[in-house]
Amino acid sequence: MQYEYEIDYDTQNSYEMGLNEAFWQFLVIPEENETQELTYWHFENDLGEKNSVSVNGLGFKTVQVRSKKQLNHIKFNAHFKLTKKEINPFDFELPVDVPEERTLVESNDFKVDYEPYLRKTELTQLLENHKTIYTFNSGKSIFENLIELNQWVYRHLFFKTGVTDVNTCLDEIIENRHGVCQDFTHLFCAIAKHYGVPARYVSGYLHQGHGFFGDSQMHAWAEAYVPNVGWVGFDPTNNILANHNHIKVCHGKDYTDCAPLKGVVHTLGKNETEYSVLVKAAQQQ
Repeated sequence: MQYEYEIDYDTQNSYEMGLNEAFWQFLVIPEENETQELTYWHFENDLGEKNSVSVNGLGFKTVQVRSKKQLNHIKFNAHFKLTKKEINPFDFELPVDVPEERTLVESNDFKVDYEPYLRKTELTQLLENHKTIYTFNSGKSIFENLIELNQWVYRHLFFKTGVTDVNTCLDEIIENRHGVCQDFTHLFCAIAKHYGVPARYVSGYLHQGHGFFGDSQMHAWAEAYVPNVGWVGFDPTNNILANHNHIKVCHGKDYTDCAPLKGVVHTLGKNETEYSVLVKAAQQQ
């Protein structure tokens, strides 16, 4: 079965004292992979500035907009249409020999191959006093441990908007136990990496028609590498595996690699950014 989705991404940037020159880069275009196909996309702004499209260092499409006009606000709108294949995220066999799987993960070749997603970052680094907050079960497979970690993060943190931002450190999130999808994802990745499992941050869109947790912006979940299976998506915010409701845009080591909007603006005053994301399921085939 295939699912059709339409996505509207809107953002408005306001500048207290105006600006004369600016550059914005958006990382919001759904990627094309074996489970999703982008059939249409359009990106515009209310000043009529031209867009340029390029591929970033991780292989994902970005949209750039430059302006030298005097302005105090600018609106951007993106519209996407795509199809998603229905997938069974449990459609693989678990390893018969768990110790052998662990030996593979601990090998130097494996660590070299997956080093970028084993590397601790500022947002996925556990402090010394938090390294025992969760323990993998050595008698279970990596996938079984990740399923249990997904559930533990879901239960340990409480979804609440407005209490963290993109720079909130992991120790504060662990102690306060409140946050949004990016915080759930950073905690999942930090613990997975601590036990030698490659994990990466995923940014995308979530169809919330089934009552999933999310907010008015983009969604985040994790992908962890399971030996002999590949990258598997885990959504600790909702305690599920990523499925056809998850529309991937990009992945990286943490939020910093996947920020939907980056820019350089020349202004002396404050600036504010407001986001709105709407994901609609058009029909099923």
